[in-house]
Amino acid sequence: MDDTIKLFTVIVLISLPTVMYGGYSLLRLGVGGKLDAFQTTYFRAGHAHAGVLLVLSLAALDVLARTDLGDGAVWTVCLLLAIGTIAQSGGMFLHLAIGGPGKWSAGNWVTTAGAGCLAVALLTLAYGVATT
Repeated sequence: MDDTIKLFTVIVLISLPTVMYGGYSLLRLGVGGKLDAFQTTYFRAGHAHAGVLLVLSLAALDVLARTDLGDGAVWTVCLLLAIGTIAQSGGMFLHLAIGGPGKWSAGNWVTTAGAGCLAVALLTLAYGVATT
């Protein structure tokens, strides 16, 4: 396995327990009544996206290891997966903190940018698979 892919795989695997802790935190805050309905919705969304996108990243990294993409493309895919995952889920937490129901905030822009990063990463990966 390429050292870059190995590094990012380790980062994803280390990140997963933080998402597990986030689930525990959501449970504690929700049961404790410390979050209103808007906050609960965005905490749940950010938490769920983080977990799903980390698992997606693990699968994408496994596929990436089987392509003939060059070092630059491998780094690009890895970085875009990482940035996209952080931005898409993190933007929801940012919206929870600074946004409001029915209002667009910087958190929405961050989430949108994260989705764009993930799309570019996956399209580059698809190109790598198609040309290998």
